[in-house]
Amino acid sequence: MLLYASIFLPLLGAFVAGFFGRMIGDRGSQIVTCVCVGIAALCSIPTFYDVALQGNAHVAPLFTWLQSGTFEAAWALRFDTLSATMVMTVTVVSTFIHVYSVGYMSHDDSQPRFMAYLSLFTFAMLMLVTADNLVQLFFGWEGVGLVSYLLIGFWFKKPSASAAAIKAFVVNRVGDFGFLLGIFAIYVIFDAVTFDVIFDAVASKADARVHFFGMDLHALTITCLLLFVGAMGKSGQLLLHTWLPDAMEGPTPVSALIHAATMVTAGVFLVARMSPVFEYAPDALAVVVFVGATTAFFAATIGCVQNDIKRIIAFSTVSQLGYMFAACGVSAYQAGIFHLVTHAWFKALLFLGAGSVIHAMSDEQDIRKMGGIYRLIPFTFAVMVIGNLALTGVPPFAGFFSKDMVIEATHAAGTGLGNYAFGLLIMAAFLTSFYSWRLMFMTFFGKPRADHHTMEHVHESPLIMTIPLAALAFGAVFAGFIGYEHFVGEGRAEFWGAAIAPLAAHDSIAAVHAHHPPFLLKWLPLFVTIAGFGLAYLMYVKKPELPARLVAAFPGVYKFLLNKWYFDELYNVLFVRPAFALGRIFWKRGDAGIIDRFGPDGIAGLSSRAARRLGAVQSGYLYHYAFAMIVGIAVIVSWFVVGRE
Repeated sequence: MLLYASIFLPLLGAFVAGFFGRMIGDRGSQIVTCVCVGIAALCSIPTFYDVALQGNAHVAPLFTWLQSGTFEAAWALRFDTLSATMVMTVTVVSTFIHVYSVGYMSHDDSQPRFMAYLSLFTFAMLMLVTADNLVQLFFGWEGVGLVSYLLIGFWFKKPSASAAAIKAFVVNRVGDFGFLLGIFAIYVIFDAVTFDVIFDAVASKADARVHFFGMDLHALTITCLLLFVGAMGKSGQLLLHTWLPDAMEGPTPVSALIHAATMVTAGVFLVARMSPVFEYAPDALAVVVFVGATTAFFAATIGCVQNDIKRIIAFSTVSQLGYMFAACGVSAYQAGIFHLVTHAWFKALLFLGAGSVIHAMSDEQDIRKMGGIYRLIPFTFAVMVIGNLALTGVPPFAGFFSKDMVIEATHAAGTGLGNYAFGLLIMAAFLTSFYSWRLMFMTFFGKPRADHHTMEHVHESPLIMTIPLAALAFGAVFAGFIGYEHFVGEGRAEFWGAAIAPLAAHDSIAAVHAHHPPFLLKWLPLFVTIAGFGLAYLMYVKKPELPARLVAAFPGVYKFLLNKWYFDELYNVLFVRPAFALGRIFWKRGDAGIIDRFGPDGIAGLSSRAARRLGAVQSGYLYHYAFAMIVGIAVIVSWFVVGRE
């Protein structure tokens, strides 16, 4: 019963708020959604204990969903350690975001709709992580895509929000197409889409080949690459990342929910769920680690020069997702999921903390127009410091345990790509520390750069917003310490069971534990974190004129990073403009020039011209009508005479 409650209560809250929101009002909608998600979170904790810690993994069948020939997709809830971990993380973090939204959205005109969307978003993610087959997973996958579109464009009267929602939807369709092809490939190879059937048969299909356009290809490699394309889209990895920073146009609670517990973590979950298949596709894993490590570094470079407080944190999310994929790419799936869990706590904290800053600064988001407010909003300042310490991996905060394990696992893999990832992740750790503390120093320290009117109204957020911040701060401090032994420590094999099944020979976490890294390697991430903090302190506290000098000295580099490596401009030239040009051709020449001209418009024009000519006959003069009658009689008589002859 607790299992079903943890999954379906958010759907109940969304249904009530969505269809009866006007009847029960803003307060009623807030109460019903927060209570439903909160009870779901409470139910997920004993479920997690029973499944993950007591080893009672099981599948709860509901009904047969699709059946055609040998194809069958049942609707069932899969509860193993991986899904139980995700359910608990999603529901608990979502609960705090729901409560926070009550205060943050208090002046909005459409609160019932917003709360319904949040709960529906939560339910879609729960459907995704508890799926027992790929088709059911795809249902949740598309569900989070749909609701993200609704939430990013929630303020639809704002053109930039509508554009960002469309961009997120379109870019994700590219990844989803790859995911669909991957599902088709799985069915062709295994004649099934149910996870247990696939995992039981994967060893027998290890050498399967497919013939494609005259090429003989490894079937599981092609399949895993297609699945990873879907993961890249959902998790905003390099090449398909452009939608994720633009998603900041939605309300701040939306940003927190998308970036912390739902949507973007779906790609990492997919790779971890399909880990038994990926283990038989080493070339696909090589692509995963390369893309993940490159994304981690790429996004970190961009975060160093952004000025919107939410976009800086958004690029941090892209970078940290790269860490997770890099871990999965070296078969350290447990480390990737561990970092996903700790990241959910401190990233939600940072986003909601940024929302508290925006709330205090009269909706200002540009950190260049802030400064000198740490005494005015001390609680927000304190929790954001905690979030920053967790993000940058300072012990004993959560990120130290998970992020460092990811970095060590890439080195322990002992491969060329593993070393490539290790180097980029170390550089990304330095940049992460730099841009995170740059954000803190520019936001809270120095002289106030806002106008006098804004500074007069700076105030701490109400309790309805600060209580969730305090709860998330607790997780940002202790989640890593509490979970380390079970997730990536010596007890991980018993904890994970069969939920994640890498081959022992490829288990880079085991290599970390078996060969304890030397002192320099172990503490190198912390050293570069301290260096990043020192550089940010030097540039934005001790010598605040230094950034302007650097920009003047290297304007090309600054513009390159500020414009996000010009990916948007490149895609605009390669895809957007040709698509619009093609659309105009079909519109002007095809639709208007051919279909309308010879179809509706042509028939209508012909009818109009005929009517005008017939109308000219109706002159109103009696002798005209008499003449017409005589002509008509003459024609009829002539026809009879000629016809008889």
